[in-house]
This record gives sequence, structure tokens and C-alpha cells, in this order.
Amino acid sequence: MFNFFSKKHFLIDHLEGFVDIHNHILPGIDDGAKTVEDSIELIKGFNEFGINDFICTPHIMENYYPNNPSTIQSSLSLLKNALKMNNLEHINIDAAAEHMIDSGFELILNENNIMPLSKSYLLIEMSYLQASINFDSAVQKIKSSGYFPILAHPERYMYLHNKLGKYKNFKTDAVLLQMNLLSLGDYYGSEVQKAAIWLLKNNLIDFAASDIHKTSQLNALKKIRLKEKTWTLLKPVIEKTIYNFK
Repeated sequence: MFNFFSKKHFLIDHLEGFVDIHNHILPGIDDGAKTVEDSIELIKGFNEFGINDFICTPHIMENYYPNNPSTIQSSLSLLKNALKMNNLEHINIDAAAEHMIDSGFELILNENNIMPLSKSYLLIEMSYLQASINFDSAVQKIKSSGYFPILAHPERYMYLHNKLGKYKNFKTDAVLLQMNLLSLGDYYGSEVQKAAIWLLKNNLIDFAASDIHKTSQLNALKKIRLKEKTWTLLKPVIEKTIYNFK
């Protein structure tokens, strides 16, 4: 798919060996894969362009997806068994969670019902409509509990697009930023794409991930083509993600 005579690169041609640290491929517990068959279809799709390592991150979200370590591990076990049955033993799969900073988050943190990435990192998110009122206090409690907070898809929070300095404040406050690869195309719209490029240009993105929920998103990922300059900015982020989570 890569064309040496093109001024653009297909993104997926550069993702072999990538570790996808944010996705919704565990079956039946959030707005991602609904069945084991859905999960297997997504994993096979990733496998086509060389992604075999996954940390699954279903939502933990009060009133919508009240997951906990038990429900997540149960779904993970179900998927691991399906991988064996489908001769996909080469797939490396683990589980964490994407934690919504809502009114129930701090209780979950206090009771140690969180699901960290690689033991040390905690993937968090906010509403797309407005910032979480308790975001700053939650971040401080995450850090005081010994975890490194990673804010998922900062480019997608539209209310931050006119407050670009806030992104730098996140970094000053030791909040790591994880960009969705889909944001580099037009899947979420041009404003999100512009924010993603701006964040890359300003060296504010720490990690990248797919945040894939369904096959239509995977198909959209396959179509993304990057300018040489954009790939140059993204490459160290890809490498850092692999280094930290392989």
C-alpha cells in the first residue's frame, strides 16, 4: 500500500509492531465490540497490518458502563479463550480501563477498583461537552496514589480548541496526553484533525492509540494518509508508545 512516489504515507504501513494501548475490543461490556465474534474480527483486521499487542481499555463510567476489575477480567478471559480457538495464540492481549472523571471516580480510586495500564499509568477521560468539575483534584489524587495520569484523546475536547494554552497546562501538571490515530484523518472532523496536528507540532503528545470500537473505524484507519512532515512528528510518539508498553 505504501507508494514511494507519493507525497503521503498510508499510516498503517508504519504500524507493524505497534502496541495499541487504548481500544474497545473486549466483548460485551461497553460501547465497543458486542460479541466475541466482533472482537475476533477487529483483532484479525489489526493483524493484517502488523498489530498483535493490545491493552484493552473498556469504559468505567458511572451510570453508563459501571465496569470493575471483575467484569473486565471476565471479558478478557472470554476473549483469550476465543483467541486460542481461532488459532490466534500469537496475539498478546491484556486489560486496563478508560476511566471517566465523574462524580464516582474518586471513590473507585480510593477503593482501588481502578484498572491501570502496565501497573503505573491510569487512562482517564472527560465529557466531550464540558470539562469535569473535579478534574484537577482527581489528577492530584491519581498522582498521590502513585500513578501517572494519561488523558485520552485531548484533541477531541472541542471546548479546549479555543484554549490551547490549557494543553500546555496539562503537561505542566504532569498529565500525559494520548492522541487517537483516527484524529489524523477526517473521521472526527477537520477541527479535531487540526487540533491533533497542532498538538504534535508543539510536542505535547506522549502516546498514540487507536480507540477503535468497531470495524467501520478500523476501515477508516486503513484509509488515513499522512504528509511526510506529519509522519516525522508522529514517528517518535509511536516509538515511545511501543517502548513504554511492549
